[in-house]
Amino acid sequence: MTFEIGIVLALLVAAVVLFATEKLQPDVITLLLLSLLIATRILTPSEAFSGFSSEIVVILGSVFVLGGALQKAGVLEFLVGRVVKWAAGGPRRLVAFLMLSSGAASGFMNNTTVAAMFVAPVTALARQSGISASKLLMPMAFAVILGGTCTLIGTSTNMAVSGYLAKSGLEPLHMFELAPIGAILLLAGVLFMVLLGGRLLPGHPDDSVTDAAKLRQYLAEVMVLGNSPLAGARVADSQLARAGFRIVQVSRDGTVLVPDAGTVIASGDSLVVEGDVEALRRIELIEGLVFQGKLDPDEVEARAETADAGIADAVILPRSELAGSTLEAVDFRQRYGLTVLAINRAGQPVFENLAEVTLREGDVLLLHGDLARIESLQQTSSRLQALGGSVEAREPDATGKGGSTAEIFDKRRILAPALFVAALLAGAFGWVPPAGAFLIGAVLVIVFGCLNAEEARACIEWRMLILVGGMTAFGLAMDRTGAAALVAQWVVAALSPFGVLAVLGGFFLLTVALTQPMSNAAAALVVVPVAIKAAHEMGANERSFAIAVMLAASISFIAPLEPACALVYGPGKYRFRDFIRVGGLLTLLLALIVLTLLPVFWKL
Repeated sequence: MTFEIGIVLALLVAAVVLFATEKLQPDVITLLLLSLLIATRILTPSEAFSGFSSEIVVILGSVFVLGGALQKAGVLEFLVGRVVKWAAGGPRRLVAFLMLSSGAASGFMNNTTVAAMFVAPVTALARQSGISASKLLMPMAFAVILGGTCTLIGTSTNMAVSGYLAKSGLEPLHMFELAPIGAILLLAGVLFMVLLGGRLLPGHPDDSVTDAAKLRQYLAEVMVLGNSPLAGARVADSQLARAGFRIVQVSRDGTVLVPDAGTVIASGDSLVVEGDVEALRRIELIEGLVFQGKLDPDEVEARAETADAGIADAVILPRSELAGSTLEAVDFRQRYGLTVLAINRAGQPVFENLAEVTLREGDVLLLHGDLARIESLQQTSSRLQALGGSVEAREPDATGKGGSTAEIFDKRRILAPALFVAALLAGAFGWVPPAGAFLIGAVLVIVFGCLNAEEARACIEWRMLILVGGMTAFGLAMDRTGAAALVAQWVVAALSPFGVLAVLGGFFLLTVALTQPMSNAAAALVVVPVAIKAAHEMGANERSFAIAVMLAASISFIAPLEPACALVYGPGKYRFRDFIRVGGLLTLLLALIVLTLLPVFWKL
């Protein structure tokens, strides 16, 4: 083993540990790896950054922009509403229809975006149908991941592996090359969840995080006296706010108000405040306040109805400005005009020190405030989406929101899907190189006003581009130093006595294992160079090995770490063991299918 190989393998182990501990963001870890590869002169700067100039990065970025145009035009919202409405029926029919429709959509759209669009209406449908949301959300998340295996653009993993194949001198994947095996995997997933998986899922009562909040939420009513220093103070600047209380309601002259950060407290106001037990014990020490007793949350909610206010759950969506920040840092109450009463993370409600909790994608916030403000959260630009409510197939207007029939034919609703389909067909049939086809489509949605330039930039998942581009370069380092060849020799020596299929299965299982601490695309790009070298050593089909690794990265459901699964974790009130039990069995089934059918579609 040479010194360079030792460095690359050490960096690989360090990367896996960093990805697993989540101490740093994946894109930061990737850039750190590239920096160390340059510093140790294993790669030149041009080699380290070559992954960012690949055609696959261009395709991936362009697809994000085209998907954003479809979303803004309201096309996805309209289709999801229709699908959810048509899916009404028995539980099994409901699961099958939702999985097939969401899986089909994710074959052409980023699967995280598709999952985000389905979470709210599926939760609402569950409540209206009397079915636990936990019976529907996990199957939907699994389906959007499986749907991504059907096309080149269905998932970033497919595009990343295709890009590495091209850099290795092999033919990149064709647009629909994966469709036959991808469709079989999707159908197998549907049958599994309908016949067995659904029975293994938890059946949580049809309630919201509100009911969990009642267990530990403490509400009290206080009267503001004439000599109180709170009189004339803004809610956000009041002594109550500084002491850690949240003012939920204000009763003034017989009228119930839902305060925002700028509401001015007046003498004689009766305030409903929320806080932990220790804080409530100190409330009587605040000058000019009279403690009038604790309140039941049901009573508070009943009062809210008279003020056109309510309580609702809302999930933090991918790429939200809230993720990685705190309520205090984003000035949540001022920005949204709503009060956060609790945060549900992985089925566990948090009530204390909410302003200081670092938020994550998939967290569910229990909100209290004006109903109109809560409904406005359905605008996906906020990256915070209210759950529940009614399920309606709304006709989108020019902004992607509900509108009249005449407004349905806004040019953006026609142009966005037309440009997407044109780019897809042009790339699939070779009329234009795929990178050029999707780039032209992305540029045209801006030119024709489907998105402005700022919105287009916001649609791109830059962290994913950095991850794909950077890990592609790391794969180059493994190949260049001989680290990939060395590891391949170890694997071949251990498994080749059992045949080529056994070696293929070994790489398959290795990829599944690595997707637990790492992202799917990163795991695939780590294993692909080794798998290709091993295939070369044995005289096997290098393309088949690469595709096996790619599929392995996309069918690992053992943990809720994939973004689509993370999105449903909170709303579905799942536990980690739910994914191990249901997702583990599904992963095993799909692994057997892949290893059986792979030699049929691609020779070993």
